[in-house]
Amino acid sequence: MLKDYEIASRANIQDIKRIASLSGFREEDMILYGKSKAKIGKTQTETNKVGKLILVTSINPTPYGEGKTTVAIGLHDGLRKLNVNSMLALREPSLGPVFGIKGGACGGGYAQVVPMDEINLHFTGDFHAITTANNLICAMIDNVLYHGNSLDLNEEEIYFTRTMDLNDRALRNIRVSLGEKERSEKFTITAACEVMSTLCMAKDIEDLRTRLDKMIIGKNHKKEFVYVKDLNITGALLAILKDAIKPNLVQTLENNPVLIHGGPFANIAPGCNSISATQLALQNSDITITEAGFGFDLGGFKFIDIVSRNNNLTLSGIVLVVTVKALEYNGGDLNNRMESLQKGICNLGAHMENIEKCQIPYVVTLNKFERDTEQEIKFVKEYVEARGKTFVINEAFTKGGEGTLDLAKEVLKLNNQEMHYLYKKENTIKEKIEKVCKEILHAGKVEYEPIAEKKIRESQEEFGELPICIAKTQYSLSDDKNKLGDPRDYTMTVKDIRIYNGAGFITVYLGNIMTMPGLSKEPAATKIDVDNDTILNIF
Repeated sequence: MLKDYEIASRANIQDIKRIASLSGFREEDMILYGKSKAKIGKTQTETNKVGKLILVTSINPTPYGEGKTTVAIGLHDGLRKLNVNSMLALREPSLGPVFGIKGGACGGGYAQVVPMDEINLHFTGDFHAITTANNLICAMIDNVLYHGNSLDLNEEEIYFTRTMDLNDRALRNIRVSLGEKERSEKFTITAACEVMSTLCMAKDIEDLRTRLDKMIIGKNHKKEFVYVKDLNITGALLAILKDAIKPNLVQTLENNPVLIHGGPFANIAPGCNSISATQLALQNSDITITEAGFGFDLGGFKFIDIVSRNNNLTLSGIVLVVTVKALEYNGGDLNNRMESLQKGICNLGAHMENIEKCQIPYVVTLNKFERDTEQEIKFVKEYVEARGKTFVINEAFTKGGEGTLDLAKEVLKLNNQEMHYLYKKENTIKEKIEKVCKEILHAGKVEYEPIAEKKIRESQEEFGELPICIAKTQYSLSDDKNKLGDPRDYTMTVKDIRIYNGAGFITVYLGNIMTMPGLSKEPAATKIDVDNDTILNIF
């Protein structure tokens, strides 16, 4: 089979204006980026129509990938083959994983969005704009400190940090110079920065203005919170972000419309595309598919708990993606496949249990690979059906939309009418943390380090009604990446919290989570090349 980039390079990419017409977008509402990409400048339509919303999520990810994006793209193509007016809303790729270990985020095989190479790299510049806006805030903070500190900022309690869209572990902890003075600073990756999450939670540019104003930069010496609005640069930030707030339109290999917008990581942030893209898709389709990053314990649950809650969205159903290899990985030994599958299938069970706690109907789909045996597939099928749930094989990777027709038919049957949330907004911050850690992450006990205790205490009165956003490893339900399968009754450690006031949630740091990834020993960047203006080996 051809490699992903080879398949993408042979795609019959149609004029984006024709693709736009398939979803009712008018040419006057578009900002063209060549013939294959466009921004939709009008983020609200006149129609009151709201289609069904389907979320694609998965079990805990492994280094091999589970193919959520591939399945989401294939499902969209499959629905279109059934003459369903569907729309797909996805996140934008980050250059960190593109040049690191994971690769791009445009799907794979015959279920891809194109132009794949451009989307995976600079695309329409959204990530660059977000990086610039974030770093303008940081530059202004240090400028205030340099010129006499008119805001009385406490240098020991500045929470806003610089960002860049690359994996660079050397920038995790640095010192910055302010004339004769220095202070501690660090970088996060752009997908983890607050401006990214804030933009993704903003319905339009005026909502973005309000949210940017509310972002906390730190505290003054009176222990009062200081906000971005106090820097008097919100207008400048909007000037940088005025196009980045607009969703991007591209297409699948089968020439179906796709909105790609925003890219917060799921192990640190919500892990979902922008609310403006999701709402635009819902208003212009009968069924919208969206994807949440990593396993249901991270991106999937956060979509329900933060995105749906904050925007009154109702999920009609969930697609839970699983692979045989991932289950074997959770069993601990890929060399003894059947034995490991039997041990590791508890990870699938844990995620099924968690979805059921949220009271949303779902279907389990096996992302089929050539290596999978009939015995292995039969075992997973029987496990799912024994729990009274629907099991469907999909072959999106090798067959595109044709390989997801059975899945598409099952998805059309999903019809949830209301959302159930695990906790109430009036619960205390600690109550929310305990509820998620024990009910979704299956911890037996939650402990708090002193800095976390202090910040929770200081934040409760003013920000206590915000939902929480768990930041932890993606590889385990727990805060320890080595605890595979379905760990239970362990002790969870809350290291720190941060108020993402502009985005509208509280990030809770569990275990040794990093906001600036590093590169592997052999990064993907070492394989990428260009031949006659064609980018090679980008996935």
